[in-house]
Amino acid sequence: MFWIICIVMALGIALLLAAPLLRPVAAPVEHPQIALYKGQLEEVDRDVTRGVLNPSEAERARAEISRRLLNVSRTEQATGTAPAWASRAVAGLIAVVLLGVGGATYLDLGAPGEPDQPIAARLAQAEEMRANRPDQAALEAAAPAAPPVDAPKEYTDQIAQLRAIVPTRPDDLEGWTLLSFHETRLGNYAAALVAQDRVVALKGDTVTLDDLQRQLDLMVAAANGVVSPEAEVIARDLLTRDEANVAGRYYMGALYNQTGRPDIAFRFWRPIVESGDTSFHADLTRAQIEDAAARAGIEYSLPEVKGPGMADMAAAQDMSPEDRQAMIGGMVAQLADRLATQGGPASEWARLITAYGVLGDTEKAGTVWAEAQTTFADDSVAMQVLETAAQSAGVAK
Repeated sequence: MFWIICIVMALGIALLLAAPLLRPVAAPVEHPQIALYKGQLEEVDRDVTRGVLNPSEAERARAEISRRLLNVSRTEQATGTAPAWASRAVAGLIAVVLLGVGGATYLDLGAPGEPDQPIAARLAQAEEMRANRPDQAALEAAAPAAPPVDAPKEYTDQIAQLRAIVPTRPDDLEGWTLLSFHETRLGNYAAALVAQDRVVALKGDTVTLDDLQRQLDLMVAAANGVVSPEAEVIARDLLTRDEANVAGRYYMGALYNQTGRPDIAFRFWRPIVESGDTSFHADLTRAQIEDAAARAGIEYSLPEVKGPGMADMAAAQDMSPEDRQAMIGGMVAQLADRLATQGGPASEWARLITAYGVLGDTEKAGTVWAEAQTTFADDSVAMQVLETAAQSAGVAK
């Protein structure tokens, strides 16, 4: 039925375009000079009958008039209309070109054989996919084996001893923390997750956001990048504790991106990339957000990240903590001065708020946040980005 509809529509458009060529050719209108010369010939005959012209003069007049009549007739034939078969051939060519170009374009850009995908059905399919996705255990079982790690034998022997000793001390928080750390270094994410689960359980009410974030990272890594229902619970817990938590927002966006809702993923991710955050999760977000936006039908380009270059980063590695802090402070001061004198997009204001929060200067972060609220009061999207940065800096109510 789809192809029948396409062919009928293409033929209809071709017929509309070719209709002028298929109309019957109107009867040619005689050139006015032809009628004039024919009348002159008749007038010559009448003059001969009346005796006005003698036969020899009449013959010369007829010859001249006939010559002119012949010239006009030849010119009329040279400028006549094209034959009917030529018009029909052009009309047929139009139809063939339209069908050919349309079909080739669809085969290149379209998806032959795909069923209709109305928005309601796609939303229901995404909801079903999210509700019925495998649990953490199933995802870990299906994940490919970790590649071997080239580590010194002395180190691997020490880790083997740690694996043997720590389980015999279920309440040894330091031991479980070390085991989780070293299993992660060796790429044994499932084993590292088991140890981190024990760390979280031992800390109980004193567990930190970093502990939960590490647990979430290990869960997704052990599941080969898929956000399981158990990982979703931790991500939501992180956002309950801190609405601006970058890891929580990234993994919630990844969950929806993996289950057919790139539009929701984009809403989770946009504040991250526009806040100027430079964490590992922000880098993952920047790598995926444009594709998610395109699949959601949103035109979006990543904002330029203005910060230290590779040379600055390399130089910072060799600095003392005091010098490194001074360098970062200088960059923040330059950004603050540029925004104060030239202004800038909401993403740069958010970056400045976040930077002051990292430096522990909540007073300046609060001042910038207050000014940004006035500057971008009418832009709801910008306010969302700014509020996320203010929450991460601890200056939003």
